[in-house]
Amino acid sequence: MAKKNEGEKLSEKLLFNFPNIAKKGTKDVKEAERFCRGYKEFLDLGKTERECTAHAEQILKKAGYTEFERGNAYAAGERIYSVNRGKNIIAVTIGQKPLTDGVRFNIAHIDSPRLDLKPNPVYEQDELAYFKTHYYGGIRKYQWGVTPLAMHGVVMLKNGKKVEISLGEKDDEPKFVISDLLPHLSAKQNERPLREGLKGEELNIIIGSLPYQDESVKEPFKLMALKLLNDYYGITEADFMRAEIEMVPAVKACDIGLDRSLIGAYGQDDRVCAYTALMAAVDVKKPEYTTVTVFTEKEEVGSPGNTGLASQCLEHFMEDLCEGYGARARDVYRNSLCLSSDVNAAYDPTFSDVFEKRNACFLNHGPVLTKYTGARGKNGSNDASAETMYRVIKCMEDEKVFWQIGELGKVDEGGGGTIAVFMGNMNVDTVDLGVPVLAMHAPFEITSKLDVYYTYKAFKAFYK
Repeated sequence: MAKKNEGEKLSEKLLFNFPNIAKKGTKDVKEAERFCRGYKEFLDLGKTERECTAHAEQILKKAGYTEFERGNAYAAGERIYSVNRGKNIIAVTIGQKPLTDGVRFNIAHIDSPRLDLKPNPVYEQDELAYFKTHYYGGIRKYQWGVTPLAMHGVVMLKNGKKVEISLGEKDDEPKFVISDLLPHLSAKQNERPLREGLKGEELNIIIGSLPYQDESVKEPFKLMALKLLNDYYGITEADFMRAEIEMVPAVKACDIGLDRSLIGAYGQDDRVCAYTALMAAVDVKKPEYTTVTVFTEKEEVGSPGNTGLASQCLEHFMEDLCEGYGARARDVYRNSLCLSSDVNAAYDPTFSDVFEKRNACFLNHGPVLTKYTGARGKNGSNDASAETMYRVIKCMEDEKVFWQIGELGKVDEGGGGTIAVFMGNMNVDTVDLGVPVLAMHAPFEITSKLDVYYTYKAFKAFYK
């Protein structure tokens, strides 16, 4: 082996590059493949916040978690959980150190961009029956045309009975779709800006084309659609005003590429971080610090409401937890460390002009640590301190976990936010860590199995 010259020695000492995990050998590839089988199942079973919460609760119960009881002082190693309104879940493993030494928060959101039904959604027009929709979160509307959709949600009937809906996921179930113009007749549509390729009020979902056979009926196509919905679920038109119904892509999570190295699915932002956080919480049995894993919702619309992190739902839970130990929540927050576990935009060579390559994150390089989010001049950002960055990086490097640093595109191209700002407002040291994603917010997003697996390993290191 040739002796290194001074320049090579100095370069080795001072320079740094994030490695591609796939170049390190096949062991990680096989482990990632194994781990991601459960992840794909998680995606298919949890296409809404309610479904995701319910499935997570089953996983926690199987792992020995019991429902939290206010006022109890749990021993080190005990595992508890709490569900808020069927849309949030908090899983806790009591650590060896007292709560006042701080806890390890790991918070992911389980809502994803989608189409919600309007309160009065069913109508007919020119012998077709439709649903009217209102899009939720930041979508590129044109991507949702001619995409097979499934209907998920909850309806409260007039008598107080709750009806859960899932239609379009099974192979033998009908799907739903938004039509788009054929290229032969789209000359005027082609002149629209891309953001108006399909407009919000054009995101109308076809639900039927057969009439109810009675000439006295004024809207036979609408009536036939409502009759079928009533046959399926016992609901009427008035019941939609007491409903939460989401239209989501009727697609299963699947492998992408000849080498099966990638995963394609709906809702990976941010259920990829939710699943990896949940599995890390389950697998760390005796943490030094108490671990608090949180699934929250409404992040895609700013985290409002009593199930979004801008509310006091987490603070109230922590107050209840602290009550059993005679501790003050504010003392716990002051000494705590939080991962805002959310995705970042993976570098896309096809659209390289919107990325600043030196500070972009890449597929197969591991979870991305995002010091700040926000838009342009860090507006709306948490911006983690040097001390916080040190502590989180040390957790990963001590356990030999591959990771990378990243920003969300070039400074003037746009930006986005996460729940990190809300945890920072609680006086908790917080930074974003999550999986790089291609085609984020599309009906079909792409992640790397290696990145998913190493995000799980990073979360385990954080919890240890």
